[in-house]
Amino acid sequence: MSRAHKHRHNKKVGGKSFVILPILFFVGIFTVMYIAIAPTFGTLISAASVMFSDGENDYSTEYKNIFVPVQENATVETVTNTVGEPEVKAETVEFPHYGNQFAEIKIPACDIECPLFMGDGDVALSNGVGIYYGSFLPGYGGTTLIAGHNNTFFNGLKYAEAGQEIIIRTSYGNYKYVIRETAVKDSLDTTAYDLSADYENLILYTCYPFDEIGLTKDRFFVYADLVEGIPLEKEIGEGE
Repeated sequence: MSRAHKHRHNKKVGGKSFVILPILFFVGIFTVMYIAIAPTFGTLISAASVMFSDGENDYSTEYKNIFVPVQENATVETVTNTVGEPEVKAETVEFPHYGNQFAEIKIPACDIECPLFMGDGDVALSNGVGIYYGSFLPGYGGTTLIAGHNNTFFNGLKYAEAGQEIIIRTSYGNYKYVIRETAVKDSLDTTAYDLSADYENLILYTCYPFDEIGLTKDRFFVYADLVEGIPLEKEIGEGE
């Protein structure tokens, strides 16, 4: 009786092993494959959600608007810098945090007029265009790099040409730029912009070709130079 009982017990264990081992093997293979393809798979899902979703996420109430327009001929409080030139006094400026709308941008020749945000996340690009969080505010004397979607707020960049004006109105002053040139460059081309530049310049960019939805290989760049506007006192935002 005991031998028969032991024999039946061994068969039962062997049966479990026969079932469990293949399951563990396939689970292991699936885990390895998921880790390997997850980044690509996630990107494809994001692109598909843009192209095939029935509706859009509502980001319209998820940001703070600190933009108070400065009238065209209004005076702003300034200080004199070391070379005798006026600068917007830092103490009078509410420095925007990530996600804040603090300005608006206009390009009359391209029929563009939209809110400008600090940062270029989903909220910003769903409601306007956004400054890359690593570039500079208008008036700060460096590179201001602004992104927007090619099929919404920056679709009009398809009409951008050298000589056209770009106006950025902020809560601390108004800045006018003139387009110097436009270019189409690869999305991975880091020479397309210089965030270490020590002079005021504006760069706008969007996906290219225009009107194409989803991932694109190229970007359309607009390069412009400042022609009017009072610089910001340099203490503002340092260390932010």
